[in-house]
Amino acid sequence: MVEQNLICEYSGLPSLAWYLSEQEKKEAVMLINRNFTFNMHDTDRIIQMAWEDRTPFEAVEFQFGLKEKDVIEFMRKNSLPSSFKMWRKRMKSRKTKHSSLRNSTTVRFKCSRQRGTGNKISKR
Repeated sequence: MVEQNLICEYSGLPSLAWYLSEQEKKEAVMLINRNFTFNMHDTDRIIQMAWEDRTPFEAVEFQFGLKEKDVIEFMRKNSLPSSFKMWRKRMKSRKTKHSSLRNSTTVRFKCSRQRGTGNKISKR
């Protein structure tokens, strides 16, 4: 059951290393199965990030662990068929959805009417 070197010698209880190894096993099974379960808030956020033009797939992967292929599967499962087709058609040719295809000088989008300080749009 619990290996001898993963038991605390003072208390006889499983050590931190045992708990970490169990967590690694769970993560490995999750990666193999690709059966991600998200709560309602996370599901909404992933869909929102997928529809945003300037949010790259790498940001979704960093935040939720879903690669581009997984995001496509996720959108297929969680969208209407017509919405999914519209999303795929829109995302197919977007350079902004891939960090490697983006212009390296553009850090983020900024409107020409936006002030240098703050987040308000100046009056005309």
